[in-house]
Amino acid sequence: MRLPILLLAVATAAAASDLDWWKTALVYQIYPRSFKDSNGDGTGDLNGITEKLPYLQETGIDAIWMSPIYRSPNYDSGYDITDYRSIQEEYGTMEDFDRLLNVSRGLGMRVVLDFVPNHTGNESEWFSKSTTRTSPYTDYYVWADGLNATDENGTLYEKPPSNWVSTFRGSAWQYHQVRGQYYLHQFVIGQPDLNYRSDVVQEEMKNVLRFWLDKGVSGFRVDAINRLYEADPRNFSGLYPDEPLSGAEGAVPDDYEYLQHIYTENLFETYDVVYDWRDVLDEYITSQGEYKIMMTEAYADLQLMIRYYGTKTRNGSIPFNFSFLGDINKDSTAWEIKTVIDKWMTYMPSGNVANWVNGNHDQSRMANRQGVDRVDAMNMLALILPGVAITYQGEEIGMTDGYVSWNDTQDPQACNTNDPVNYYKKSRDPNRTPYHWDGSANAGFSNTTGATWLPVASNYQTVNLAAQMATQKSHYHFYKDVAAQRKTPALQEGDLDTRALSESLLVVTRLLPGEAGMLGVVNLAAEAQTIDLTSLKILPSDLEVVASGVNCALEKNATLTKSSIPVSAHCALLFRSGIVGGGNAAGAHYLSLPLLVLLVVATYSITACFS
Repeated sequence: MRLPILLLAVATAAAASDLDWWKTALVYQIYPRSFKDSNGDGTGDLNGITEKLPYLQETGIDAIWMSPIYRSPNYDSGYDITDYRSIQEEYGTMEDFDRLLNVSRGLGMRVVLDFVPNHTGNESEWFSKSTTRTSPYTDYYVWADGLNATDENGTLYEKPPSNWVSTFRGSAWQYHQVRGQYYLHQFVIGQPDLNYRSDVVQEEMKNVLRFWLDKGVSGFRVDAINRLYEADPRNFSGLYPDEPLSGAEGAVPDDYEYLQHIYTENLFETYDVVYDWRDVLDEYITSQGEYKIMMTEAYADLQLMIRYYGTKTRNGSIPFNFSFLGDINKDSTAWEIKTVIDKWMTYMPSGNVANWVNGNHDQSRMANRQGVDRVDAMNMLALILPGVAITYQGEEIGMTDGYVSWNDTQDPQACNTNDPVNYYKKSRDPNRTPYHWDGSANAGFSNTTGATWLPVASNYQTVNLAAQMATQKSHYHFYKDVAAQRKTPALQEGDLDTRALSESLLVVTRLLPGEAGMLGVVNLAAEAQTIDLTSLKILPSDLEVVASGVNCALEKNATLTKSSIPVSAHCALLFRSGIVGGGNAAGAHYLSLPLLVLLVVATYSITACFS
């Protein structure tokens, strides 16, 4: 065999890796304001992220996804974008972003950006020109005339175009004096909704995607995708229809929960826009040699979310699977967790890629929702189930929500309650507090002598990365050990089997013929149990512990048989089995790409000697 042929084989393997990377990617969500502050101003930034990329690479992360970094007045933490092609000054410069991208590539990691298509900020040039009806921006946004009405005294007044309510409370319509019309904002007043019934807007947003794809990003997470369209007034005598009351207990007219959102969520036109964006991303597969991932956020019924995957003729996105966030909690049984896992795998169309999400910047942290005792279990499940795994920053060390007082609150969802007592029920700030790098001042997040943008959580001196790295057993070491196993054939391609052996015992297997199998065991109970898995006929008898949670007595590298597995209380264990379908070796035998390269070179050297 000649070197050119061997190098072609290596190149082919590398190309396949670039095209398939997303199917089993471990994606780490970074909330830039709270990850690492490099310049001491109390706010995280791009250079801080770049500084910590080696940590993420060492942990086993395949790609980072950053919440919005675009220019914005920050009415809603960067989700009110005024320029999609510029970097927010407090985060750095475009040169800083380019450096981050290059360092990521050098470490073998990819960069995924947040794409916020539903609305812009009201300080954007697009909106300013739309208010003066300047072409081509006249219809970039959803504008409508008010309605005539009379009050109880018979006085004539103008009211908003419909009863629609903003997610952040109050009317979703805001009157603009210059335009002389109301504009729609499904979120804060400073976030006017774009008009996707305009072909010009659709092309504009495709060009935003192309701008960042030209820079070499590896894809996008798409925000609030199911809000893109509203009812078409042409179908309702030129008016926007009122939404029906929900009947939600305790809800008042200003609450989002007060209405059923049948005219402002999940309209079917949305799917075609997503499929069109997928076509744009696919334009870059050939030119840049890698698949571009697209993940869409929609809190909706499962059947509606599944449609984002695409159709028989159109490719779509990966719809975020929020079942771990919304369908289970710290009291859920093994039966219920199994049901949640099986439900997604059942509804997901054949040939598509699953995904597992334990948390994000909008939800209370995983350790709060699931309980500290279940941190290892939930991390392991997300990482060993088929498909993409999403980790929100801090989940790998079991960070909990911080306390943010009313005076320190930044989140408009909380501020708009105007309630200094109950604001915390709506606030997303506690799960956005700075990352705990160590036990020093400000948790190592910032060297500022002033206040950080949000206060660090009070437990940072005990729950931090440095402390967990220095401890033999920790959430971090367990997470890293499990992440390392994601590269094995069984976790990349193996068949999935989930079994709830009891109310508290959950077993997940990934088996692939001719390879070592992987077995995850979770004990949710407060007492130790011993389990017998001889009923798993295909699973080889001999098992080796490759990851052991903080509550487990069994140590890493311990060996045992499947007929008698002792599992401590609140314990998560990951085992590697012998070869499935033959042999008793405890390890998998497969070639990684670097090893293949070495073998190619060695083989060429040998054959050259005899040619």
